[in-house]
Amino acid sequence: MLLFAKAIPAFAIIGICSALVISASSDPLPPGTTYRPLPTRPLSEIRADDEAQKPQVMARQADLLNRRYDLTNQPIAGVMMSGGKKPVQAGVRVKLPAGVTWDSLAAMSPDEIRQRGLLPEGFMPLPHVKQATGGQVFPDRQIDEIRRQESRDLRRFDVNFDLPDHLTAEFPPPIFLTTQPHLGDVSRGQLLTIKNFYELMNGIVTPVQMEGLRLLLTPFPQEEFNQTEDRKVADQSMGVTCLDCHSNFHTNSAFHLTPDVRPQSARFRLDTVSLRGLFNQQIHGSKRSLRSVEDFTEFEQRTAYFNGDHVSATRKGVHLPDRPNQVAMMAQMQNIVDFPPAPKLDPFGRLDPAKASEQELAGERAFFGKGRCGECHMPQTSFMDNNMHDLKLERFYRTGQVANDFVALPDGPIKTFTLRGIKDSPPYLHDGRLMTLADTVEFFNLVLGTRLTQQEKDALVAFMLTL
Repeated sequence: MLLFAKAIPAFAIIGICSALVISASSDPLPPGTTYRPLPTRPLSEIRADDEAQKPQVMARQADLLNRRYDLTNQPIAGVMMSGGKKPVQAGVRVKLPAGVTWDSLAAMSPDEIRQRGLLPEGFMPLPHVKQATGGQVFPDRQIDEIRRQESRDLRRFDVNFDLPDHLTAEFPPPIFLTTQPHLGDVSRGQLLTIKNFYELMNGIVTPVQMEGLRLLLTPFPQEEFNQTEDRKVADQSMGVTCLDCHSNFHTNSAFHLTPDVRPQSARFRLDTVSLRGLFNQQIHGSKRSLRSVEDFTEFEQRTAYFNGDHVSATRKGVHLPDRPNQVAMMAQMQNIVDFPPAPKLDPFGRLDPAKASEQELAGERAFFGKGRCGECHMPQTSFMDNNMHDLKLERFYRTGQVANDFVALPDGPIKTFTLRGIKDSPPYLHDGRLMTLADTVEFFNLVLGTRLTQQEKDALVAFMLTL
């Protein structure tokens, strides 16, 4: 384990929710606890401390993001997300170390990159905006719409969302159903909530699916958004819902920390994934490999929304859904959510040469050939393989590095995510560390050692935009 002399800033460990106990040691993995500590101070004191520290917390995260990425608004001309309201962003946003090009970096061995410290910071795991506390963080558009419709406040007083809106998913995203493909987007351009779901979905879904939808939209008192002393909202709240994060069964780019790792400083950021295409997915959760959507739904309802702590969940008012009469109905609703249309793909998930451009066809060849993407992202299973893979990124950097109180350890095996409709789901990778599809191409070109030319990289992006 590498040792670092730099102390973790005091503001990051003040507060009740911190699971870290800082010792005199400079070890980057200070002692932690498996369970979240119980609050010992009044909410008014916690809030005052958090609000005083918030400007410094947000400034520190902004410094990290601007050091790692070009965060400017650079849309691809004429390329929109599936709802037609938001353009897809262009270009590689990860910044290179001085004096290095993408081609020169790709020509180096992992050992050389690690020894010289040349792995771009944007390829490193991305810290939570407030790592020592963690918890779900929602973008402003979701917060504002839930407040408007339900008078329920998802805004935390200790942190704000940290990425610019143009680098996140379209909001609200369209909803496509496997049972009603002829209807197209059934959301009517609205965010589905407990206030409007019946009117929007009546006559479209079955009674069983409607009841599952009601439960998915019902707030339960878990995680930071609840009545307990360690909550991070100013007003008492019933909590959060499944579809607060998975807006319209897609993603709003909200993030949390993985429930599967301890201590707190080693828990990696977890970006909200889309629920589109669950009917083809056999494993759920980035690392836990839960084997059904029923298991996943029940597990998250019982363990405080991605904290993986049933003790904390019980104290806050855990929801214990009935497996046959509630969980099964929630799963039935989730399992009819479809991908957006991909008119250039044939029934086998390959490009129709009569509809695709030469660049898109070249990208498809690179995808299934030199780029090696198709080895994990298989078209017959919605461009995934229902397996978990370890990219061993730690070959390229020294483990134990600390960034904003997050300790970078090996990612280990992570499940393969679907690429269907991928243009709708920025940012990318399990922790959202890659802002654009062009970033993902550069990342995998380096990690897999594929030595793609610039023409092949551009073609790969063009192909993924058709999916």
